[in-house]
This record gives sequence, structure tokens and C-alpha cells, in this order.
Amino acid sequence: MILPAQKIRRLKPVQPFYERTVVNGLSFGLSHAGYDVRIAETLSLAAGQFSLASTVEEFFMPTDIVAFVHDKSSWARRGLSLFNTVIEPGWIGFLTLELVNHSSDTLFLFEGDPIAQIIFMRLEEPTEKPYSGKYQFQGRGAQGAKDE
Repeated sequence: MILPAQKIRRLKPVQPFYERTVVNGLSFGLSHAGYDVRIAETLSLAAGQFSLASTVEEFFMPTDIVAFVHDKSSWARRGLSLFNTVIEPGWIGFLTLELVNHSSDTLFLFEGDPIAQIIFMRLEEPTEKPYSGKYQFQGRGAQGAKDE
């Protein structure tokens, strides 16, 4: 079941937590069925370029919640896509985002711009083993892939 806003508000799985807020014409914070996060860095992405970035928000995932990272439509309409990833139950840290510019123009992303939408789903029961992998407690800033 996708969590509605009132349940996300009670859980507050991201910090800092904001109600829906608009900056530079883009919304971040709590939405009707998710939470929109912001980029922590200022980037320019040339046509076809790939880059890693981080979120301003830190995640504290309950053991009975899984989340999915999705593109924000305002950016997708400009040619920016994110690799749609999963936030595991029990994971704690700052998200690293994988960005690709599919347009023929350079895209400029500024620190604090809304960048991705997170959709939270409740599991039927808490996971027996919360996430404890190599990206647990991931710090601020874009983090590259880690070997096992």
C-alpha cells in the first residue's frame, strides 16, 4: 500500500521534514502520496552527461517501509532522468542520486532545487533483517559505488 500524506507526516522518515513548499517554481516536501527531495549540490549537466548528486534530506527508514526514488516530472520534461532506485527498510543515510541529461541542452541544477520524488510503501510486516549493507549510514555528498 502506498502511504498517504498523513501517514508520511506521522512517520517523518526524512529530516529535515517539510510540508509542501515551492522554490523556483518546483515543489519539495510532503506531497499527496510521497515526499519530494532536494539536491545538495549545484551542477551543470551537458547533453548526454551522467553525474552523481546527493540529497539535502537524510533518511531514517522504518523496518516496515520501503521507498522508491522516481523522476520529478518538471525535470523529466526538460530531459533529466534519475535512475529509479529502492530505499530499503531500515536504511539510514543521505541518498546518492544518479542523474542523466537526455536533452540536447545543458541543464543547470542549483543546490536546494527539488530533484526527485520518493514514494513510500508499507510492508505487510516489518522485515526480519533491516538493511545493514555497504551503504548503511551513507554520509552527505555524492557517494560512488562501493565494492562488497
